[in-house]
Amino acid sequence: HVACCSRCSCSQCSFDYVCLLEAAMNTVISRANAIFAFTLSVLTALTFCCFLSTAFHRYQSEVELQTIKAVVKNVQDFSTARGKNDLGFVTFDLKANLTQLFNWNVKQLFLYVTAEYETESNALNQVVLWDKIIRRGDKAVLDYKNLNTKYYFWDDGHGLKGNKNVTLTLSWNVIPNAGSLPNIMGTGMHSFAFPVEYTSSRV
Repeated sequence: HVACCSRCSCSQCSFDYVCLLEAAMNTVISRANAIFAFTLSVLTALTFCCFLSTAFHRYQSEVELQTIKAVVKNVQDFSTARGKNDLGFVTFDLKANLTQLFNWNVKQLFLYVTAEYETESNALNQVVLWDKIIRRGDKAVLDYKNLNTKYYFWDDGHGLKGNKNVTLTLSWNVIPNAGSLPNIMGTGMHSFAFPVEYTSSRV
């Protein structure tokens, strides 16, 4: 400090020291920002390449669906104020090999079975009856027998009894590491009819 003061005042020496410190800090921050920006650009480019490598992959697969039992009841629906509505009970077989749908950009598949049917009040009704998540590395060969629905098959009226054209389909949402989330319907659907009378037996 004495040597410094022989050339300048203490205030001038402190000012120069602060300036040098700020310059060094600015240099470090600038370099850190440059490294971060470069790293982010590289990761973005790699992510885009990852997406392109599987962008044109076909995620189709054959599906076999078969109903084993289908009955309908007319019961109180406490979720609405309409009184009694039709409630369907479906038991079905499901068979599909989804192994080929997985590649290094597919994280998991979200599967769901949908029932589609037409009524006098609605041209199209869709109800999800069952779903499942298959992660990469899990067994992707499905072979279910006498599978019960996971969710209630409610109609908002009396459109299930005697309905002759209810169609079951299996679809899946592809969850990738990078890119879009395609929603695919499996090749193969199954149609069945509900009986014309309500069942009174326990199901």
